[in-house]
Amino acid sequence: MITTIIAKRMFDGNSIINNQAISFADGKVIAFDSVKGSKEIKVSGLLTAGFIDVQVNGGGGYLFNHDTNLIALEAMVLAHSRYGTTGLLPTLITSDIETINAAANTISFAIKEQMVGIVGVHFEGPHISEPKKGIHSSEHIRALSEQEIAIYCRDDLGVKIVTLAPENVTTAQIKYLIEHDVKVCLGHSNASFEITQAALAAGAVGFTHLFNAMSPLTSREPNMVGAALLDQHSWCGLILDGHHVHPAVAKLATRAKKKGKMMLVTDSMSTIGSSQQTLEFDGHKIQLSDDKLTSQTGQLAGSALDMITAVNNAKMMLDVPLEEALRMASLYPANFLGLNTETPQLAIGANADFTLLEYGNNSALHVSQTWIGGKQIF
Repeated sequence: MITTIIAKRMFDGNSIINNQAISFADGKVIAFDSVKGSKEIKVSGLLTAGFIDVQVNGGGGYLFNHDTNLIALEAMVLAHSRYGTTGLLPTLITSDIETINAAANTISFAIKEQMVGIVGVHFEGPHISEPKKGIHSSEHIRALSEQEIAIYCRDDLGVKIVTLAPENVTTAQIKYLIEHDVKVCLGHSNASFEITQAALAAGAVGFTHLFNAMSPLTSREPNMVGAALLDQHSWCGLILDGHHVHPAVAKLATRAKKKGKMMLVTDSMSTIGSSQQTLEFDGHKIQLSDDKLTSQTGQLAGSALDMITAVNNAKMMLDVPLEEALRMASLYPANFLGLNTETPQLAIGANADFTLLEYGNNSALHVSQTWIGGKQIF
């Protein structure tokens, strides 16, 4: 069956077009016109490519660390689709080998069954730095072993990301992971500028939640933050909730980093798309208050951020046009993941992954409808 959406406004990845039709069938865009005999849907908002989130710990009341099963994945996809996300990487926070293996098996099944919304998996730890661990469990922080390498290098997990501290692994290990299609990101690290540069030279391609849980930029020590901003080839994830990074710092970093290399991430926990106000994680009692998640020690514990809020915040905090904010949520993460660069844009042959945005009373955008693979999910 062919479906045609006729949008009052459409962002095609480059510019906003008025009164544009887009037709799709079998999960793919087939025409920028109304195809004869298609089912027509007229919408009044702004139609744009769906958002891609490379760091999603949970949603819909489920935390992937606690529920490494398909029910949790389905709940996470549904929860985040309410906020415009059409592709995500379930993220496993530092854990034991049994949980890592269980998570990999679940992701493998989801990829095999072509579960909508699941792009791959992100292993955030356990090969990280104790001084920069955040709420990650010290009990599970450890060196990179052959057991973990074997899991990360599986070829049935979709797109694979491993976040690690480069001071705790060898450049040979980073190169090996890269050779087996693992995207190595640097984070939860106290590494020096020189160690960070060596990891980048070995093939590391990204930085996990820039500024947070990493050695800071100072006048005499550029450290990991300095290396991240100077490097022209790597991508940086930015948690733009107003709590993890000061808006002025986020704006400065975005201006310093090469255009197209800064992407929005949520680092969201199980509260997204649910009524949940509290949760427990590895001995931490986490409370949601004023759109912020904190543990009993006062530490930030993931985020309560969703992608459409991140887009709205990018416009306001970074002082970028709406078009650039949308790219930071769709095109740039897709490029980072190595997906077809046409995928997040509305182009013939692209996945029919769309979100419809409308303005609320406060002039902020909100999501009214979401399609994944041509099916309306929200």
